[in-house]
Amino acid sequence: MNERYYDIIVSPVITEKATMASEANQVIFKVAPGATKPQVKEAVEKLFDVKVKAVNTLIRKGKTKRFRGIAGRQASFKKAIVTLEEGHSIDVTTGL
Repeated sequence: MNERYYDIIVSPVITEKATMASEANQVIFKVAPGATKPQVKEAVEKLFDVKVKAVNTLIRKGKTKRFRGIAGRQASFKKAIVTLEEGHSIDVTTGL
């Protein structure tokens, strides 16, 4: 297993929206800011032994939020929405 794949895929995104996307054979990952679509595709295929149909990426800009009256800043991060081929699936609730 190549260690750089773990540097590309940071973590799965487990939200209500990500759960809805899983019904459409999609999985959402938080990825490294410099990761390209081909790198994400290769990493997911090698780590999870699945066939990837498409990869869409987006950068979620950081936001200023208040917690107990104290202003804080959430970091920006890059997300990848990975569409899998028919018959393939990834269960993100279990660890690697």
